[in-house]
Amino acid sequence: MPNGIIIIDKPQDWTSMDVCAKIRGILHEKRVGHGGTLDPMATGVLPVFVGQATRGVEFAENARKEYVAGLRLGQITDTQDTSGHVLETRPVQVTGDQVAAILERFRGLQQQIPPMYSAIKVGGHKLYELARKGQEVARKPRSITIYELELLEQVNETDYLLRCLCSKGTYIRTLCHDIGQALGCGGTMFSLRRTMAAGFTADQAVTLEDVQSQGEALLLSTDSLFSDHPILLLKSDKMEKRVRCGNPITMPGTPDGTYRIYSQDRQFLCLSQARDGTLTSLKNFFGA
Repeated sequence: MPNGIIIIDKPQDWTSMDVCAKIRGILHEKRVGHGGTLDPMATGVLPVFVGQATRGVEFAENARKEYVAGLRLGQITDTQDTSGHVLETRPVQVTGDQVAAILERFRGLQQQIPPMYSAIKVGGHKLYELARKGQEVARKPRSITIYELELLEQVNETDYLLRCLCSKGTYIRTLCHDIGQALGCGGTMFSLRRTMAAGFTADQAVTLEDVQSQGEALLLSTDSLFSDHPILLLKSDKMEKRVRCGNPITMPGTPDGTYRIYSQDRQFLCLSQARDGTLTSLKNFFGA
């Protein structure tokens, strides 16, 4: 059975779940999930987890992500991107230097109000379902972090390209909307491409046509998700048995931190947390 991660370059107008359904059919494996939703309008890096690798989805969802977004000033829409209905247009008397300068205000820890057109639930209803009925409800701001935000290019008098490295839960179209509000002319997102997710980059991404023709050959190993963590190789059958039974193991002198744990024959077993020489599994990746 196929197990591993495929980095898909998601095409425009596909949902993330559409991509998973397609891969499920190609690889004939029911266990398929993705590591962070991309709106249909967006393209770019979508890590897709297959088989046992689906146990790692939560780590990808919570990881940092990088985007290149198109900001259009002077336009406000109900969806905060150009797929929606235009609510208002305003004259734009803003320079590229002013756009670059305002970005400082949006770096770091932020409180962001989610858009109405989102899958967040309020009172048991998804916000986009309420929005489609013409309803708007109060939304609580959510804490996000913008680690990096820079102006890449001024395309014309109203359009700009931004690069953003951010935390889980960040709505880039809301960021574009908020930047427009801060500049006094309004703004909306006209394009979005994810260039990195959970450490996987656009250079590693393949198309659905590639998956159709090459199949399992494109699967990356599950432990590639944790490549930034050091490796610990178990040195005895006893230690390996304890790990496989879900028990902690002691390795005196091991610095505190997170490690990839491998069996004596170099099979990836789990991700573990070390503290005071004791390693406790955070997630197991062995078994059926």
